[in-house]
Amino acid sequence: MKQIELLAPAGSFEKAKIAFLYGADAVYMGTKSLSLRTRVDVEDDDVEKTIKYAHSIGKKVYVAINIFAWDEKYEEIKEVAKELNKIKPDGIIASDGGVIDTLKQYAPDIDIHISTQANVVSYHTSRFWYNNGAKRIILGREMNKEQIRELIKNKPEDLEIEMFVHGALCFGYSGRCFLSDFLSGRSANLGDCIQSCRWAYNVYVEEKNNPGQFMPIETDDNGTYIFSSKDLCLVKEIPEIVEMGVDSLKIEGRLKTEYYVASVVNAYRCAIDDYKKNPENYDYNKYLNELNKTKTRSLTTFYFNDRENKDIQEYEGKQYNPNYEFAGKVIDFEDDKTIIEIRNKLSVSDTLEIIVPGQIEPYEFKIEKLWDIETGEEINTVNPGRANQKVKMKIPFEIKKDWILRRNKK
Repeated sequence: MKQIELLAPAGSFEKAKIAFLYGADAVYMGTKSLSLRTRVDVEDDDVEKTIKYAHSIGKKVYVAINIFAWDEKYEEIKEVAKELNKIKPDGIIASDGGVIDTLKQYAPDIDIHISTQANVVSYHTSRFWYNNGAKRIILGREMNKEQIRELIKNKPEDLEIEMFVHGALCFGYSGRCFLSDFLSGRSANLGDCIQSCRWAYNVYVEEKNNPGQFMPIETDDNGTYIFSSKDLCLVKEIPEIVEMGVDSLKIEGRLKTEYYVASVVNAYRCAIDDYKKNPENYDYNKYLNELNKTKTRSLTTFYFNDRENKDIQEYEGKQYNPNYEFAGKVIDFEDDKTIIEIRNKLSVSDTLEIIVPGQIEPYEFKIEKLWDIETGEEINTVNPGRANQKVKMKIPFEIKKDWILRRNKK
């Protein structure tokens, strides 16, 4: 069975380390101003740190320069390309033909990966990019499985294929969306999307013969989420995808937390490995159960199984999980206690789950005691009132640094 890469988002060096800890073979990240997620936490020296760290543990890093660039951006692109050619990421993700030509000139030693923003949906386009120097194609999310199989069958043999299997879906599918630019002057195609497709809108109809008289339609107390898509989830389809011969499975989420990265990467790592070990008994439900604990919107297979699928819109507009939340991260140990950097309020008697790398079933326990990080006194509750707030607790399992904890809110 073909070796398949699990590719995770890295919005910072710390998130990259979490992705690798929980089973990612590679991560992708942006530069500070030239990717489609300019609001992530990544600093330019994070890129070099991540590359060095990844290569030291046998992992890979891909860097995104996938904006559609105005002419005034090209001097910066040339400088970034020259720097990347020195620090040696394993690939550069790009979509703009001019940017790609510039990369070939100023970063000739680095493989070029064609971004999903380029809307590659046919083997004819794949061949075009291959003939123009591409090592890998990241497929448009609009494709169904029959179209993907046809593309793989007819592509150049050594052209790698990457596809998204999990995460947020842009209302513009593979991109080129101008809604954010139209409403705020902040362009999604330059990495500054305000995610206006996730906003609530009030929708009205106007009777033609009575201009100015507007009647609201299809609204609740929160308005109507007419543009918001559900999140992609193809964990059930892992057997088909692996057998297709796809080279890399990509998780969306450079703006997401370490908790999201740990949960989703771990679920897909376990799913891929378990299928390869025992394909006849693959049971997607246990992986989906874990993903449901992390999701903030409903899930959809989008067009993978059926181009006529209409179950893709998120009308409720949820941006949170009602049952689980990020509790914290293990950062150190002191005597018989564990030091946790918290992310949400924790109290004695709360039920926590520990996400264990390489294991789909989390460890579960109740908080019996908490100790103040500074005074050592017993406390009942700790709140994330300041950055990097910490607390001590006893955990009845053998655990390791950087493991992630979630809180059961039910």
